[in-house]
Amino acid sequence: MSATEPAAPSAAPASGASSWRDLLDLTKPRLSLLSVLTTLVGYAAARPGWHAREFAFLCVGTCACAGGVAAVNQWMESDTDARMDRTADRPLPSGRLPGGNAFVLGWGLTAFGLGCLFAQVNGLSAFFALATVVSYLALYTPAKRESPWATEIGAIAGAFPPLIGWAAAEGGRLHVGALGWILFGVLTTWQIPHFMAIAWTHRRDYAKVNFPMLTTRDPDGTRVARWSLINTLAVVALCLLPSLLGLTTPGYAAVTAVLGAWFLARAVAFLRPAGRDASARQLFLCSIVWLPLQLGALVIDRLFFAP
Repeated sequence: MSATEPAAPSAAPASGASSWRDLLDLTKPRLSLLSVLTTLVGYAAARPGWHAREFAFLCVGTCACAGGVAAVNQWMESDTDARMDRTADRPLPSGRLPGGNAFVLGWGLTAFGLGCLFAQVNGLSAFFALATVVSYLALYTPAKRESPWATEIGAIAGAFPPLIGWAAAEGGRLHVGALGWILFGVLTTWQIPHFMAIAWTHRRDYAKVNFPMLTTRDPDGTRVARWSLINTLAVVALCLLPSLLGLTTPGYAAVTAVLGAWFLARAVAFLRPAGRDASARQLFLCSIVWLPLQLGALVIDRLFFAP
């Protein structure tokens, strides 16, 4: 398909159960779930005690915001999605749903989620959720077409959820502890090797739509691999920082060292030109498994072992 050729419409309009599945797909459930889980990591790491009502509204509000942002993002990118193999079958570029559905669903969910957090949790958690919405839709999404730093902008946008959770745990105080900001740094730096591995694997797709990202401007992948390794070193160092500050136990530090060595090994393997496509996939899979293990170790240590 050429850059000027429109996406072919689907053979028949979506209806019934299939249309509901397409509406759900607009919210990118797996990515939205990651936002909710990292929000809850921030909440748990702050050790607020158990407040069932606050916890429930935090989950609902964050989930609504994450799903809404995903839907609006797909509405904004439906033209480029139609020209990439990995995204051409999404509900909008495939023609199964009209763009208006994504626009209304996305902004409706976003408004509901922000209102839920502001009215039922606290203003600071709503502020960090709004920061996520603005940075993702007003900065990251347009930057993908214009800036080689779009991945880094997106990493910052995707790192706000732990701050939403931490703010909720503070009970209305305008305060985020050191560990909350460390989690923000962890999510920011983790996303670089994670997305560089994806972007290298799908670099030809991104080149089709002229996204000026590093992987489309680095033909042999050397700079991509180096930048991935630098950020992997940073994320491992940030994960060890809570122990240096006395916020976690030596057991957490030991687990972090083992997990960090594994992550670093995969990033180092990505440096080798031979088999770079395969090592990119391995780095991607490692990053997916590493994150819940690392954050899980932190939460368990904070809730059950840390002073």
